[in-house]
Amino acid sequence: MTDFADPSAPRAVRAALRKRLIAAREALPAALHAQLSRRIERHLGELVDALRPAALAFCWPFRGEFDARDLVAARLNDGLDGGMRACLPVVTGDNLPLAFREWTPRSDMIEDRYGIPVPAQGAALWPDLILMPLNAFDEAGYRLGYGGGYFDRSLAAPFPRPRAVGVGFELARVASIRPQAHDLPMDFIVTEAGAFEVTPNGLRNFQPRNMR
Repeated sequence: MTDFADPSAPRAVRAALRKRLIAAREALPAALHAQLSRRIERHLGELVDALRPAALAFCWPFRGEFDARDLVAARLNDGLDGGMRACLPVVTGDNLPLAFREWTPRSDMIEDRYGIPVPAQGAALWPDLILMPLNAFDEAGYRLGYGGGYFDRSLAAPFPRPRAVGVGFELARVASIRPQAHDLPMDFIVTEAGAFEVTPNGLRNFQPRNMR
């Protein structure tokens, strides 16, 4: 576990923490990144299968993040009624919640303002489960993203809130991300060490029988 302690300047501390842990993730050797990713995929697959989402949102891999595309593609319904559908987040404007556009492995992709691929076309979906990348996370289930606030605004939007799963590597685990008033905790955290449910008493190991 790592930490970065300076109570006097939360924004600067969080920015420095973000920069340091992104660099650590990007520095993972390719073979080790692949090995850890396989473990994440196993744990995350068990969680997704237990939760059985109708619409699953995930993020295109960016800056060494876990790549969820194979996991998601393997669970799509191939057009059959009643199966899972997938979507990717789309930035619609500053200080606005995200929109979500349907994705399949056959989707034509374009780059958004940040250079991240999004579907050029696709139905608008509202997910009931969303996989969110972690630059850092803590025992209380709070996540440190990239600082834009898009996911927090989306989780706080006046729609049925999707269950939120933070996905990342154990190197992102810290004592505290210094959560701010706008930060919302995840419902689950998944790393190569396992899947964890966020509870008032901290993270606990994922138990499928409790997820229904």
